Amino acid sequence: MSGVEILVALAIAVGLVGVIVPVLPGSLLVLGAILVWSWELGTSTAWVVFAIATTFIAVGSIVKYVVPGRRLKDDGIPGSTLLLGGLLGIVGFFVIPVIGLPIGFGLGVYLAELRRVGSGAAWPATAHALKAVGLSLLIELVASLLAAATWAVGVVLT
Repeated sequence: MSGVEILVALAIAVGLVGVIVPVLPGSLLVLGAILVWSWELGTSTAWVVFAIATTFIAVGSIVKYVVPGRRLKDDGIPGSTLLLGGLLGIVGFFVIPVIGLPIGFGLGVYLAELRRVGSGAAWPATAHALKAVGLSLLIELVASLLAAATWAVGVVLT
């Protein structure tokens, strides 16, 4: 393994952690590392690997919004609730580094639903929203892992 491949592997590992811990743009870091590797090698195999990895990341990026969004719509949770959750998630990210994003999001969704439907139905709606966020995270992680596995196969082939 060359020095570039070791650095790319480390960047991919950091990107995978970034998918789970929302501090870094994980998928983009994985894709960027694979781009550096492809650029460095410059072979057609390396560029095919990059194209496949890009496809995995792009499809994952689309699906991670579509599938959970549809589930939330089916559960009757409006976009305004998610907007408030997102805004408080951003505030929480800066107030409590790393873990503040999910805490702020959950609190924002709960408060919006508390105002909209009352205390009896606020918690179930919040649980649905948090499950949707977890599903979105899982979809992005699978897409990033598939891109990383594609790169690993490419390293073996080159």
